[in-house]
Amino acid sequence: MSKLKFVKELLSTNIGTEGSLLIPSKIADTLVDEVGKFLIPRSEAAMFFGPGDIPGSSINVNRVTADQMDVRVVPEGAEIPIDQSEYTNLQVTPAKFGVSIRITRELLEDAKFNLLQHSIRIAGKRLAENENSLIITALDTGDNTVGGGATVTIANITTAMQFLEDADYRPTTYVVGMEVLNDLRNIDTFVEANKIGNTEMLQKGFLGTVFGMNVIRASTNAGMTTTTSYVFDKDFAYVIAEKRPMTVENFDLPSQDMSGAAITQRIAVSALRTAAIAVITSS
Repeated sequence: MSKLKFVKELLSTNIGTEGSLLIPSKIADTLVDEVGKFLIPRSEAAMFFGPGDIPGSSINVNRVTADQMDVRVVPEGAEIPIDQSEYTNLQVTPAKFGVSIRITRELLEDAKFNLLQHSIRIAGKRLAENENSLIITALDTGDNTVGGGATVTIANITTAMQFLEDADYRPTTYVVGMEVLNDLRNIDTFVEANKIGNTEMLQKGFLGTVFGMNVIRASTNAGMTTTTSYVFDKDFAYVIAEKRPMTVENFDLPSQDMSGAAITQRIAVSALRTAAIAVITSS
């Protein structure tokens, strides 16, 4: 009787809480995943080497040294001067990145969702973000830096382009963080249809092409500094060497009654020609 009286008191005083006996709590059948990051696609790499291209632990890229051969005026009957090209070698050695996931068998049995599979999917995202960070690190080695003020200006962008063009490279790609993207949105040249020639910025909030360069936005928490942006020639800027793509090895730990997975990748990113990269900084 006392228990029944207690239940009646809960009903009459309206002090029951969600998840208790009186008021059930519904758990949605769909797991809301984290938002995907904005990453630099592999198509922007000058060269990509897969596992089949790397028989050993590293790969060497041979480069012609620029402007090392010359021709000269040869007087009649004189000996023709000797000259030759020069070459350098870039060695790219993939490093191993990975994470180990361990989940108790009880949690796998009782959980509403397949936690192991979901964790593996998240690990794949982390590896992709790590690759993006490696690309940013390679771009940071660019020969030329344009120092901007509080915001990035058109003059900053065109100066970076000129650095590349002075070295005979072709600016093809402009990688920006979210703060620089905001700066672009506040430049009327890239917003007003009568100046840019379209309404893409107004319709999408993002201008895909600036001065003929493909604009790519990269997430801050994927290696990108929000106030830094990069102009480069994708045919010469950097190379990616992937000795081992994302690999998942499932395992069991009977002594601890756990199941898990080891997720690994062997990859490296190196600048190919630093003169083909210009860095724009702002505050």
